[in-house]
Amino acid sequence: MSLEVFGHPFSSYTWKVLIALYAAEVDFEFRIVDADHPENTEVVQSAGPLAKFPVLRDGENLLFEATTIIEYLSQHHTASEMLIPSEPDAAIGMRMLDRVFDNYVMAPMQSVVDEYLRDAENPDAARIAEARTKLDKVYAWLEGWLRFYPAGDQVTLIECAAAPSLFYADWVHPIPEQLARLRRWRTHLLRLPAVARCVDDARPYRQFFPLGAPDRD
Repeated sequence: MSLEVFGHPFSSYTWKVLIALYAAEVDFEFRIVDADHPENTEVVQSAGPLAKFPVLRDGENLLFEATTIIEYLSQHHTASEMLIPSEPDAAIGMRMLDRVFDNYVMAPMQSVVDEYLRDAENPDAARIAEARTKLDKVYAWLEGWLRFYPAGDQVTLIECAAAPSLFYADWVHPIPEQLARLRRWRTHLLRLPAVARCVDDARPYRQFFPLGAPDRD
């Protein structure tokens, strides 16, 4: 039985898993989670406590949380050390950056999106300002970190986490022009074949972005 991924093409965390699968050239079946496919929704609801996707099904194994899925793929379905190195300290550093992108980039970005989903005409200005301040801080930190990170064509856990988070965060709160390294890296990430495929597959859904999708990327 082939791997099955349950998610949505416009979902940032679904991208995170898809980027790993595409880059590693792992065969899988994509199961879209939407109102037209209740059977896929049922699988997601059965996997975890809050019914969040993506979910990976591999035979009898059902996993949720994107990072956990990538860890599983790294152990069982990809070339050795492609996504996560076996050297312990290198792996710890990579996992730390994964948490930076999920918790410090994706989370405040999602806070802004959630405000517009809650009330598009009257979002909470204080919450949005707080989220934008957090994004400014992490953008500046990443600009410094990129002085030491080899931003090549590799796809590791870092790229899987960085690409979707920076893609959407820049829509919500544009990366300042003076942060040239981070802006260049975001552009580079979106050109990686595995990432570009996710970007293109999500284009039909841009109309649903609560803040209005910018006419770029």
